[in-house]
Amino acid sequence: METFTLHFYIKKEKIRKDGTCPIYARITVNRKRAEIAIKRFIFPTEWDSRRGEAKGKKSFYRELNAYLDAVRTKLYRHHRDLMDRKEEITAQTLKEAFTGKAKNKGKTLLEVFQFHNQRMEELVGQEYALGTLQRFQTVYKHLTEFIEYAYQRKDMYLVDLRFRFITDFDHYLRTIRKIGNNTTVKYIALFRKIIFLSVENDWLVKDPFAQYKGRVRAIDRDFLTQEELNQLKNKSFPTARLEQVRDIFVFACYTGLAYADVAKLTPDNLQRHVDGSFWINVNRTKTDTKSLIPVLTPAMTIIERYADSPERHIKNQLLPIRSNQKMNAYLKEIADVCGIEKKLTFHMARHTFATTITLSNGVPIESVSAMLGHRNIKTTQHYAKIVQAKVGNDMKALEEKLSGTSDKIKKLSS
Repeated sequence: METFTLHFYIKKEKIRKDGTCPIYARITVNRKRAEIAIKRFIFPTEWDSRRGEAKGKKSFYRELNAYLDAVRTKLYRHHRDLMDRKEEITAQTLKEAFTGKAKNKGKTLLEVFQFHNQRMEELVGQEYALGTLQRFQTVYKHLTEFIEYAYQRKDMYLVDLRFRFITDFDHYLRTIRKIGNNTTVKYIALFRKIIFLSVENDWLVKDPFAQYKGRVRAIDRDFLTQEELNQLKNKSFPTARLEQVRDIFVFACYTGLAYADVAKLTPDNLQRHVDGSFWINVNRTKTDTKSLIPVLTPAMTIIERYADSPERHIKNQLLPIRSNQKMNAYLKEIADVCGIEKKLTFHMARHTFATTITLSNGVPIESVSAMLGHRNIKTTQHYAKIVQAKVGNDMKALEEKLSGTSDKIKKLSS
């Protein structure tokens, strides 16, 4: 347990020509001392060595004792600040804090994170999507809570970051926050960008992420089969609200657009080519990559169905889409009405376009990747694996069917 004491005394061996001696503050932490000359002087006969203060009631002595009290208060405040920051407390660090000669440890983690997020916020709509900023803000929130939870501190100096900090944060997200592997890995990747920013700006010399390895596990994304999609398309719903939500979802199934991209479509994004066909020309909100998508007949039917909607004429929206939260809530209701047991979400439409509408019908993966606006074809290849699995299952069913036919022929010929 740490012990901290403070005592004022005079150094008689440094007596000056006028007979006065300098007053010192002695700091003792765990039996180790440091001395601070407080630049005040007094005659030895006017000093109370037991109480560590000046004798007498003259104004000079009252002012001197008041000054000593101020020094005492300042030293105790520095001691408390070091405790709050969970920094090492020694007699020397207290002396350095008091004299202003404490080592400058540079920037803190949350300070840099705030700097990054503020810069990003200023560029939302130009270089970054709002969703990207919100993900960084979420990681900042988790880091703030983690530092308080694990270190009982408000922040961490960059120079104090170690590999253990990262692995502990990873463990905290998985256990305390109950966040899954893939989201945890993505959050750590965003955190790592803050560290890269610090290294690039010479705020941090060594990258504590050097040994960290996080791997995203492949997830089989749900999609609708052609039969399920047809069932949904042909279903009559009791309310216009559900009909409308179903239509927008089907439109996304035939275009591969994410919610944010459908929501920002205007009639200007619908362009007619020289051959008379219509294409959607839009930059993806998430990645700002261009998507050029031929408008298939089912999608065009829906566009024409809402040509006279108030959203088209008042808001200049191509389609009357609701909030993403409401869309997903209504899609759950639609799945129940249609008897579809899968968890129907708006983003499933994008997966359905990639698998059921395009790849399963022989559209080359390069074309699918371009229409989806993927920066890397590896992202699209995951859908191809799903299709391959489906092909394998279909061929097994075909083999069983052919084997059954062959058995029937044998029986008839015998």
